[in-house]
Amino acid sequence: MSHASHSTVRRRLLRGLALAGGAAVLAGCVSAQPAGAAPGGFVRRELTSNGRRYAYQVFVPSAQLPRPLPVVLFLHGSGERGDNGETQIHAGLGPYLRAQAADFPALVVFPQSPEGESWEGDTATMALATLDAATAEFDGDRSRTSLTGMSRGGYGTWSLALREPTRFAALVPVCGGITAPGTRPDLDTLFVESTHAAGDPFAEAARRLRDIPSWIFHGARDDVVPPEQSRRMHAALRDAGADVRYTEFPDANHNSWDAAYRTEALWPWLFAQRR
Repeated sequence: MSHASHSTVRRRLLRGLALAGGAAVLAGCVSAQPAGAAPGGFVRRELTSNGRRYAYQVFVPSAQLPRPLPVVLFLHGSGERGDNGETQIHAGLGPYLRAQAADFPALVVFPQSPEGESWEGDTATMALATLDAATAEFDGDRSRTSLTGMSRGGYGTWSLALREPTRFAALVPVCGGITAPGTRPDLDTLFVESTHAAGDPFAEAARRLRDIPSWIFHGARDDVVPPEQSRRMHAALRDAGADVRYTEFPDANHNSWDAAYRTEALWPWLFAQRR
């Protein structure tokens, strides 16, 4: 089969899976792009959360797809923190979306964590507020809302899911891990703290998250966040009876996100999940 044929099949598969959940209800209804949306690209938005102004980005699909649309919340890593509202779309899922802009059939929300902060407390509240705002503005489907993140955002994926365990249809943490109770999520100490914390934070997190399908990714040679973090979480979820998948890239170091988001089976799986 030619490359063009593969692309056509993939495009039809992704779109069909993305629309399957809402097609019966919508009975073929198609709505136009929301006003101000750039076709198949990113739009910049701002909101105030806890008295502070934040900029965020939303990827809006190009096709005239039936509403409501599936939604993905993406949490960036440490290197993308700041207040410019731009850096968070230049690593991880953002570059993948630019390459797949014509075909990708979901809204993707990109909040930005301020410098020196993690996806906890007020920053987590802000991230969820951007998700609510984008879902409302662009007619997203709350029952098909998924959460993914890389590195510090991989930790944030587990953290936000633990904060709101009934909100997300699926989780895709990339090179992340679990923060021990009562500790601050600093990547230099996370592994030690979560390994030596009283009790087993992995088992407790798995117990609370076992009803959410998850696909975990990590690089076997990661020297920033040890792959043991993802291995232990995968084992804990499996022991808890969860629907969990784990992919470890044998030659990848900390950057396992490019390979993760290029995993073709990920997207049909993700869009098939419903809360």
